[in-house]
Amino acid sequence: MTGAPANRPPLSLHVPEPRFRPGDAVDYTHVEVPAAGSARRPEPGDAAASFHELSFGLVRVLDEENRAVGPWAPRLSPDMLRQMLRNMALVRAFDERMFRAQRQGKTSFYMKSTGEEAVSVAAAMAMQRDDMCFPSYRQQGILITRDYSLVEMMNQIYSNKGDKLQGKQLPIMYSAKDYGFFSISGNLATQYPQAVGWAMASAAKGDSRIAATWCGEGSTAEGDFHSALTFATVYRAPVIFNVVNNQWAISSFSGFAGAEATTFAARAVGYGIAGLRIDGNDALAVYAATEWAAERARTNAGPTLIEHFTYRAEGHSTSDDPSAYRSADEATGWPLGDPIRRLRDHLIALGEWDLDAHAAQDLELAETVKKAQKEAETNGILGHGLHQPLDTLFDGVFEEMPWHLREQQAQMLAEEEASGRPWARK
Repeated sequence: MTGAPANRPPLSLHVPEPRFRPGDAVDYTHVEVPAAGSARRPEPGDAAASFHELSFGLVRVLDEENRAVGPWAPRLSPDMLRQMLRNMALVRAFDERMFRAQRQGKTSFYMKSTGEEAVSVAAAMAMQRDDMCFPSYRQQGILITRDYSLVEMMNQIYSNKGDKLQGKQLPIMYSAKDYGFFSISGNLATQYPQAVGWAMASAAKGDSRIAATWCGEGSTAEGDFHSALTFATVYRAPVIFNVVNNQWAISSFSGFAGAEATTFAARAVGYGIAGLRIDGNDALAVYAATEWAAERARTNAGPTLIEHFTYRAEGHSTSDDPSAYRSADEATGWPLGDPIRRLRDHLIALGEWDLDAHAAQDLELAETVKKAQKEAETNGILGHGLHQPLDTLFDGVFEEMPWHLREQQAQMLAEEEASGRPWARK
């Protein structure tokens, strides 16, 4: 072909472009924020086709006066609200100290979840502790909510001699089977089909446990995401799909994953499953949506896709400089606010909390994390020599080590013994 015929207009491609670049003033008037409590709440067993509008709106519970309103309000006790606030504040304190540790050269890499704490903490609190979670790399709040040891988390970050993963995983890629926390993978969206497979196995065995998985909005463009939804749709797998739409996938904005065309929750409509789009900075909305989806899964009504509409307040990781690609005013101008501050203000409005108590808690949690860091660092930090015996590189790869690896391991040990360097021994 030499070109379009003269009587036809030339074709063109649309290239997504973020609204704001470095130096631009921020204007969020394009973000539709419906009134809290305005979204209807169907019964968990209702047909997915009967509430399609929930994939395009925004489920909100906390209003502008810090009250929990509407049919989605979960009516949690003050003690549970305080525990939720504490868990979220502990995640932030942990992130701050590990970020500084990376800047001090104690580890190579870290990823904060600032502004997204509700996505993991409130969801984990709405599930049963033996439900299986298949997280992405910004859901450390699940482990913290389930009372996993901060020291163990830091050992893994430092890849030290206390690291139960023996230094085989990138920092922050935890694995804790006993806490229902599947191994984090740096390959995006692989956890989605794994979660569906686990959920299908649970149902096939007649178990009562469900699965939940998380990914960023950019990962919805991966083939694994769509394969997982296909299997979940066909077999009505008891699984919750969480899409964390924090507006940015590293340095590319959400438009490259399809955000300009429709919502990410709308993907549920095409698969015929339940879809909810919620205020991801409203801890009560996250709790209520997860509790609803968990009941739906547990009663064999099928999977649910939840889009958490939130904002990544800081860089993608310690390797990222967000000022190079987005306006400095984006985080402060975000119309849905800060999840910790909103829950704090809700408790204050209830007369169950105050600013002095909150400040005292922040100091206490900072000291808790500092104490854990000191303990973890007695096991070593990344970069200060080999902390794991060298022959452990053969461990944890195969359930039964094949003969050729056993042979190589024996040869390596013999050579190290002969060289007089016993540091390779177990």
